[in-house]
Amino acid sequence: MPPGSVVEEARLREELDIGRTPIREALQRLALENLVKSVPHRGTFVTDVNITDLARITEVRVVLEAHAARLAAERIAPADRAGIQELLDVLEAGGASDQHELMRLDQRIHRQIYRAARNSFLENTLERYMNLSLRLWYLVVDQEVRLREAVAEHAELLRAVLAGDASRAEDSMRRHVTGFEREIRRVLVER
Repeated sequence: MPPGSVVEEARLREELDIGRTPIREALQRLALENLVKSVPHRGTFVTDVNITDLARITEVRVVLEAHAARLAAERIAPADRAGIQELLDVLEAGGASDQHELMRLDQRIHRQIYRAARNSFLENTLERYMNLSLRLWYLVVDQEVRLREAVAEHAELLRAVLAGDASRAEDSMRRHVTGFEREIRRVLVER
C-alpha cells in the first residue's frame, strides 16, 4: 500500500477471509513497527517515507548489521556454513533474473547473516529494521535502482564470513548498508 493511504479493515477482512481480531492485532504490530499510524476517529494510515527516516534507519542498520557480520564470521556453525555457501553459489551463478527475485535473495542473505551471528536479540532487532528497509526498496523497485550490483556485493561478505575474517565481513556489510542508503536517497530525491 502506498504511503499515506487508508488501511480499510473491512476490505482486509474480506480479502484475507479472517476476522476483526487478527486484523486489529496485525495493525497494532504494524503500528509498533512504524509502518502504519492509527489516528483516533479518523482511521489507520500507511506511514509516509522520507529521507530523514532513511537516514535514521541507516544509522542503526550500519552499526548493527556490521556487528552481525562480524559475529557471524566469528561464530559460524556448520549449518550456517552450508547455508552461506549455498547463497554464495546462487550469487556466483548469476543470482536472480528480476528485481523482485533479487530483493528476495538479498533478504535471504541478510537473514542468514543474522542467524549466523547467534544472538537472538540482535536478530530480532535486525528483522525489524530489515522490514523498514524493505518498505523503502518496494517504493523504488520499479525505478532505476542498482539492485543487481547491491546484491552482488554480498559475495565478498559471504566469502569473508566463510573464511572467518570478521574485520572484512564487518567492513563489507558497512559498505553495503551505506550504499543502500545512497541509492535509495538518489531515487527519492529524483522523484
